[in-house]
Amino acid sequence: MQKRSDSAIDQLFADLSDPQREAVAHTDGPLLILAGPGSGKTRVITRRAAHLACTVTEPRHILAITFTNKAAKEMRERIDALSVGEGMTVGTFHALCAKLLRRHHERAGVPMNFTIFDRDDRRNVIKTALERCNLSADNLSPASVDQEIGRAKNAMFSAAQYAARNLDWRERMIARVYECYERLLAEMGGLDFDDLLMRTALTLSRDDELRAELENRYRYVLIDEYQDTNAAQYQIARLLTQEHLNLCATGDPDQSIYGWRGADIGNILSFERDYAGAKVVRLEQNYRSTKRILLAADALIAGNVMRKEKRLWTQNDEGPAVRVLECEDGDDEAGQIAEEIADRIREGVAPGDIAVFYRVNSLSRVIEEAFLRHGLAYQIARGVEFYNRKEIKDVLAYLRVLVNPSDEVSLVRIINTPPRGIGATTNERLRDRAAARGVRIFDLLLDDEAILSLGRGGQKVREFGGLLRQLAPALELPPGQALETVISHSGLRALYHETREADDAPSANLDELISAASDFQQDQPEATVIDWLEHSALVSDVDAVRGDGGAVTLMTLHSAKGLEFAHVYLIGLEDGLLPFRRAEQSWNSNGGDDEEERRLCFVGMTRAKKSLTLSRARYRMLRGVTQRTTRSPFLDELRDAGLEWPESEKATKGRSTIVQPSMGHPPIDLAEWTIGTLVRHPQQGLGRILSIHRGGRRTHVDVEFENGSRKSWVVEFADLRRVDFDEVG
Repeated sequence: MQKRSDSAIDQLFADLSDPQREAVAHTDGPLLILAGPGSGKTRVITRRAAHLACTVTEPRHILAITFTNKAAKEMRERIDALSVGEGMTVGTFHALCAKLLRRHHERAGVPMNFTIFDRDDRRNVIKTALERCNLSADNLSPASVDQEIGRAKNAMFSAAQYAARNLDWRERMIARVYECYERLLAEMGGLDFDDLLMRTALTLSRDDELRAELENRYRYVLIDEYQDTNAAQYQIARLLTQEHLNLCATGDPDQSIYGWRGADIGNILSFERDYAGAKVVRLEQNYRSTKRILLAADALIAGNVMRKEKRLWTQNDEGPAVRVLECEDGDDEAGQIAEEIADRIREGVAPGDIAVFYRVNSLSRVIEEAFLRHGLAYQIARGVEFYNRKEIKDVLAYLRVLVNPSDEVSLVRIINTPPRGIGATTNERLRDRAAARGVRIFDLLLDDEAILSLGRGGQKVREFGGLLRQLAPALELPPGQALETVISHSGLRALYHETREADDAPSANLDELISAASDFQQDQPEATVIDWLEHSALVSDVDAVRGDGGAVTLMTLHSAKGLEFAHVYLIGLEDGLLPFRRAEQSWNSNGGDDEEERRLCFVGMTRAKKSLTLSRARYRMLRGVTQRTTRSPFLDELRDAGLEWPESEKATKGRSTIVQPSMGHPPIDLAEWTIGTLVRHPQQGLGRILSIHRGGRRTHVDVEFENGSRKSWVVEFADLRRVDFDEVG
């Protein structure tokens, strides 16, 4: 325990509110901090960790866990600034589990040098599993199987446990694939993201000696965003605090937005039942948003039942009213927002203080196009996509093979990258010989006898094996230097220098990758290549958001969690988009889904500090079809929340002359169409017009088809043809 003077300890409390002080001062026993958005929870967590280290324990006995690399880095920097962080464990759930599994690999039953397979790797392995099970990807897509296996692992179901359930035909097929997928992972020494959590939880549950050892090491556990924990994370938290019960869970049920990937809001709602006598502290004062933004957000979230009651309040200014922007269509919406943002920037607002949020990625396209027309710089929060680029995955594959020669997904990727004359036939022969001998493909690369039998491709394979031997010492270098060595000597630098494109320079991305590894190396001087591979494998979209202020940020609502911006535009508030639902769903068809969608909207609204604009379009093109939309029910729930609603004429006119959507080609007899006119659509068949609305640029019709469906169409863009009664007869 570090000795600190009373005055130094007092400084930890100097700028805290009474509830914040109460949370920081708590030492032993379970603690639940219900932290509303913008309530200073990161400050509370870091001060509490510092207070524990100064009063009741040593830093090495403190474990602080959060969900993103960005949040973990911020937490670590704040704790270090208090001069108490040396020896403290601060990181994400996945990073903690990866390190525990490597350190205790024998007890966990995994190889020490396991590869962490990302989504694309998983799906490649699933494709192989489908082939081995003689199942067609047309009936079971790798993506759908991937999602089902992910859900099973998040719920702590092994392949055997999943197969033992009462399954329908499709699930029985998935159970076969799941079992084969697990065998393939074991052969390749690979773990997927869900394995990191599931394997750790299972190891702790069956190895009481290891559990007790880790609980003695981590005597005080602090978990941020507790509402986002899934079954495996919940079990890890329970097992690490089984005896001492010193778990501090910080979170907000109103911000639980990851149920689709296994998060269980019940974990935080049942905390007081799980930990009898737990102290509960509510952080309700918001330091981020204006009074009007909070009033609207509070009014929306009050519609949820699965929550813990709290009332947000602030001493900030009243601020401008939350605005509702109604637009003709998606192009009009994008044009108005782009023009307004351009005005703000001309008035002195930093681009980095502005963000546009949307529920689905497809909505970003028209926003991007409008930004380009207005000369607006923007960044899209898609950090994962950088690591999914071909040139980046090629480099990482080299390192992964050097670390784990059993990783055949990576080996097959690089064996002919850059092109070296090793074709599909040679690859197939390598696989067949490896299977016949019961060895890895990598082992054959070092076997001259096996290589000679490959024919003309044998010499090329021999050269590739020699290259890997030449690159192997790079693993002893710091991550940045290791990357530079691999990129240069593998031939990737020359390959991607030659394929440079004007707007998409792979060579520049390789430089960015080296810079990222060097930055990581500066933060963690003792880090190895394996450490950096773990770090890069666990990157999230929010980690890519730069705070330099030079660009407007475009991002999904899920990625916006944990961020804040002075001015926020939340677009697409239409039923079906926000709340999002598939065609077969209807409002209130599933209360749990509706509540999570409302929480997601609440999260987006509470990212705003000074101004918030909510927009919707009357017509929107989705999947190539322009359809009439219905206003989001969330807007209806905000009728009495002091919002600024548009006048009726502004809703249709606005400033849409800035962006003129292109006209389609109307039928030549459109003027004769009326209610009751028969029309035919290539997919929907025969239908009758129920209503028709003629605008200055477009004509909208509502059609009821013979199959019972009803659709809204923009005639100029829909493949509708008038049908005479004689044709029907």
